[in-house]
Amino acid sequence: MASQVATPTSLPTTATSSSTSLSSPALSPLSPVQLSPDDEELLAKLEEQNRLLETDSKSLRSMNGSRRNSGSSLVSSSSASSNLSHLEEDSWILWGRIVNEWEEVRKKKEKQLKDLVRKGIPHHFRAIVWQLLCNAQNMPIKDQYSELLKMTSPCEKLIRRDIARTYPEHEFFREKDSLGQEVLFNVMKAYSLVDREVGYCQGSAFIVGLLLMQMPEEEAFCVFVKLMQDYRLRELFKPSMAELGLCMYQFECMIQEQLPELYMHFQAQSFHTSMYASSWFLTIFLTSFPLPVATRIFDIFMCEGLEIVFRVGLAILQMNQTELIQLDMEGMLQHFQRIIPHQLESGPDKVIQAACQVKYNAKKMKKLEKEYTTIKTKEMEEQVEIKRLRTENRLLKQRIDTLEKKGAPRYSEESVLQLERELVQARLKEAESQCALKEMQDKILDMEKRNTSLPDDTNVARLQEELIGVKLREAEASTGLKELRQQVRGLEEHWQRHLARTTGRWKDTPKKNTMSELQDELMSVRLREAEAQAELRESRQRILELETQNQIHSNHLRRAELESRNLQERVQTLTVQNKDLHVQLQEIKRRQAEFECKSKEEVMAVRLREADNIAAMAELQQQISELEIEKEEGKVQVHLNHTDSSQYIRDLKDQISELKHEICCLKGKRGLANQPSFDGIHIVSHYVGDNESYQSSDEDGVKAPNLQVSQQRSSGRIKLLPNLGDTDSEEDEEEEEEEDGEALRLSVPPSGSHKSTSV
Repeated sequence: MASQVATPTSLPTTATSSSTSLSSPALSPLSPVQLSPDDEELLAKLEEQNRLLETDSKSLRSMNGSRRNSGSSLVSSSSASSNLSHLEEDSWILWGRIVNEWEEVRKKKEKQLKDLVRKGIPHHFRAIVWQLLCNAQNMPIKDQYSELLKMTSPCEKLIRRDIARTYPEHEFFREKDSLGQEVLFNVMKAYSLVDREVGYCQGSAFIVGLLLMQMPEEEAFCVFVKLMQDYRLRELFKPSMAELGLCMYQFECMIQEQLPELYMHFQAQSFHTSMYASSWFLTIFLTSFPLPVATRIFDIFMCEGLEIVFRVGLAILQMNQTELIQLDMEGMLQHFQRIIPHQLESGPDKVIQAACQVKYNAKKMKKLEKEYTTIKTKEMEEQVEIKRLRTENRLLKQRIDTLEKKGAPRYSEESVLQLERELVQARLKEAESQCALKEMQDKILDMEKRNTSLPDDTNVARLQEELIGVKLREAEASTGLKELRQQVRGLEEHWQRHLARTTGRWKDTPKKNTMSELQDELMSVRLREAEAQAELRESRQRILELETQNQIHSNHLRRAELESRNLQERVQTLTVQNKDLHVQLQEIKRRQAEFECKSKEEVMAVRLREADNIAAMAELQQQISELEIEKEEGKVQVHLNHTDSSQYIRDLKDQISELKHEICCLKGKRGLANQPSFDGIHIVSHYVGDNESYQSSDEDGVKAPNLQVSQQRSSGRIKLLPNLGDTDSEEDEEEEEEEDGEALRLSVPPSGSHKSTSV
């Protein structure tokens, strides 16, 4: 193991050698080295990381003075000084430039970066690249880490118990109370205080342990917080583990689609996906695969998220499909636990290459997520309904038992009708409210459409500019028209003068006639000049009109182009917003589904607790009633033992006579109403004290014949026999009982202040 461990102190030397090979590979070791600015910046970053490792009192290097002795390095080169191969040197140079130009590479060369991460991140760059991939640098929570360690967490006992189970064979975590176990405890404790809903989950310790193998505990804490927040790990580690169930459902659907024969074999053997794949998602293969292989997969996980877990899991099943189909459940479990890790000891390249070839459709995974949410919601509703029905059934049974003893309450028909009328009115009001709400919504939509059709301020300003231009051109045209009119008037005046001169031409001399001809020619020239100017003016006016139309069309075209560009930009913006909103909507729906599931669980829990409390109260009331019955029976027994029997018997005879008279009356009424006869009547007697007698609640009865009372103290009841004499002998009681064939018994109801006698 020691041969595979690299020390952080070798970082500057290795970086220097890489930079040397970059600038002047032919130079001897003694010649001065000329470093480029990028290489100097990379060297400064590596030295800063090395300085942090050296100065951190709780870092991995401080265990034995060297990270080589702590065994904290996971995958390193056999010689980290100057014996690197050319391929390793090129990899160092390439990753050094990537780290220096991270923002540009992440934005413009994301695909190339993804391919490089799949090929593997060099060990000494892994700490800084992991932080860059998850944006864990300069997190504000890093400053709170030392304060969190001073606080007390309710999960400390659980964390201490599981520390020894985390990487028990690794040198850094093997010894009890070692530095590795201490820093692992610190990070897990700090996160349990930051996220109290999740607290601590056992699988998360393996991820933190891998981070601590690469970086100090403060940086490992920041990276772990980012992983929990942005990589769906927090949902996996919640107490309900709803996200783990979703991953199992999606993975099982992928197996059903791409490996149907293996899926049918799993179903036939009742081999559920969670039996072998749950640890893959909870620990990112850290507990299932050899550590170098799991670390390479974790590199890709930091870049691509949980998608690589689905890909690698399906690739493993594809590679072992032939063997798994021939095994039963126990054999498949042994194969997953022993054979598959042994297959991967040769290296991770084969399984990663197979995983990259696996078909993974993100849209279909979203669809499966919706299906799973719907299924779980229905199951939750069914469970809640079943629990509710069971609770109601138990309560109804208890209520029936109680009502059989006390008598059920009855509701009048008027109250039922009144409730029905109120229900109808409430539904009518609700329908009216819905109609009014719909009308208001339609009005709002209409107003919005009208507002969109109105021109905006920019269009009005442009139209005003065009109107001003048109008015200016119209003013120029009117000015030209006035000038032409003036010229026409001048020509008319010249023409009139010319006519006046030509009227006396036949009287003039030839010389004057010649002058007149010349003047006529001049006049004709002026007329032609005026006509030419008029035509010129008309042409200019036509040109102005054409220019005006051309400008108007140009303005229209410019506005159309501007509107087209604005619409294109708006379409692009709306498309981006639509995508973002769609993503947000999906996230909100998922959170809403989780919140609804939580709410339903909480409501069901409250209902169950309430039902349990009601049931407990009903049982307690029933017990109280039984105890009161026993108490009253005891009081009656004691009263009968200490009072005068003859007086009590006479009182009872009076009551029996009244009862018989009332029975006769009631039987007569029932016969008239064609109803079945009474089997008995309930009489309530009031018990006043030890020296007072029992009196019937029906005071209008008629006296009946004398009765004799037979008291049976052993059974706690008093038997009243009709038509008896004054003797108290048992023989007379038995004879009278045989003759009459019926008896009256005194029983005590659950009430604490009444006695009931049933016939």
